[in-house]
Amino acid sequence: MHFSIPDTEEFSDDSGSTYMGYNLHINGSFHCTVRYRQLHHLHEQLKKEFNTKPLPYFPSKKILPLTPSQLEERRAQLEKYIQTVGQDSIIINSEIFNGFLLCAQYETRKLFECRVGGNWDERDEVELEVFLMNGFKVSLRINSSNCSSKVLEKVSQHIRLPPDLINYFSLFLIKKEEDGQLTILRKLQDFESPYISQKSMNCLTRVVLRKSYWDPAYDDILMRDSVALNLLYVQTVADVERGGWLLRDDCSKWEDAQAMLASLQAKGAKKEYLEAAQRCLRHYGFIHFGTCVCNSPIPGTPATVSIGPREMVLRLLVNGDGGVKECVFKVTRMRCWRITTLHDRKESGRESETSSSSSSTPSSSSSSPSSSGRPMEGKSLQPQLELSFEYLFSRDKLQWVTLMSEQAILISMCLRDVVDELLLKRNEKSVGSERSMGRSGKWTYMRLDGSVVPHPLPVHVHKNGRISGQSGEGKMNSHFSNESSPVSEGAKLPSATPPSRPVTLSPPSVAPVENDAFEGIGDEDL
Repeated sequence: MHFSIPDTEEFSDDSGSTYMGYNLHINGSFHCTVRYRQLHHLHEQLKKEFNTKPLPYFPSKKILPLTPSQLEERRAQLEKYIQTVGQDSIIINSEIFNGFLLCAQYETRKLFECRVGGNWDERDEVELEVFLMNGFKVSLRINSSNCSSKVLEKVSQHIRLPPDLINYFSLFLIKKEEDGQLTILRKLQDFESPYISQKSMNCLTRVVLRKSYWDPAYDDILMRDSVALNLLYVQTVADVERGGWLLRDDCSKWEDAQAMLASLQAKGAKKEYLEAAQRCLRHYGFIHFGTCVCNSPIPGTPATVSIGPREMVLRLLVNGDGGVKECVFKVTRMRCWRITTLHDRKESGRESETSSSSSSTPSSSSSSPSSSGRPMEGKSLQPQLELSFEYLFSRDKLQWVTLMSEQAILISMCLRDVVDELLLKRNEKSVGSERSMGRSGKWTYMRLDGSVVPHPLPVHVHKNGRISGQSGEGKMNSHFSNESSPVSEGAKLPSATPPSRPVTLSPPSVAPVENDAFEGIGDEDL
């Protein structure tokens, strides 16, 4: 995950006392506002829970009020702390860490709603609309504090998806662009509430159910169940109809494939449609991103990015006449990658600086509550994001490739998911086997007012939701026959025979976290 604390803000409590809030951004979007003592409480709990694991330095308490320079120093230290902790897969998958982030998001939204609307009923249920890829709407009554896995479980129950197949799917935030194309903003995680995350966005979005794996071989498992088959079918049909999500290199072959798919769709032959799509569509199962700028073959080269089961594909516009050069980068040959954010802090009296923290992006911007009760829409910075990865071009040559993209963080998260899936297959584990579907155990949460509670979130959960076939863009029955300091992302790669140590050509920026698993790349990957 990518963490940053780009700014701070002064708040006042009910007694009139002021305190400093640190605005925490995760994966490019504002997540919550926390106080120093809340992060310190989290740190103390992590020390107890992981007493054999060394934790990063946590800034010490100060007796006297902080000067502006001391406040900036503390902000930077807390940012470095949360970034370092965020690199530990054990900690970020722990119940304590995810529970803290979920509670902090809930409390931040509660604070905002109280200042805007005047009250907040913790037991009030809310309605959340979850869409399928054909536009069919599932309306749920949930608690606003429900995490993503609970909402996913509820949606799956209503469409009668078998429990053992739930982990093959996830909830995504998707934005519809002015040209009608859909942009995936991010996959919703268990440290966040889908309802609150959607409410916090500064643009119109939908929560959408999509498959969350990369290897098309898993399709065979899902196609044995009619509901899962239908989910795959409506997603593939939607992607084909939008065109831009599935790249086509040969127009004549595409026309033949399109005619065949249209015929199978008219017959309602769903399994045959998916099998034909796998055969005919070269980039079946890929996610395609918007235009970016690449430093190769020359700086400033326009390109588009696609990520699939084992590779990243760059289509470079190398000639002024529209010529395209396709470059394929195998994920198993990326030694590591990192996100670099170029902040322009001149407005706040600081010089423009380069850091490796992630921040809000134009494509996935969200708002944080200000002391006036209004989102800080005009105040948020719009940094430039770069994704750099170190690639093994030959046995003795490692070289950096850099992309400048508004979706750099999402691209990085997709690379992480691809690597995680490769490792799961290598260890003979099923997709989503490490996903937590519930929250239990002993941990506490410190609220903004300093009180500590053992059960911080409301325990009231609505047991039954409802499915609405009304006002959806699609109809359920049309496809469902069953009524049913550096922030670096080091890739964990499958091990084999290690190569000789190559010469590294690195860019002039912050060094990434080393990835020891890269030493396992063997001849079969070269």
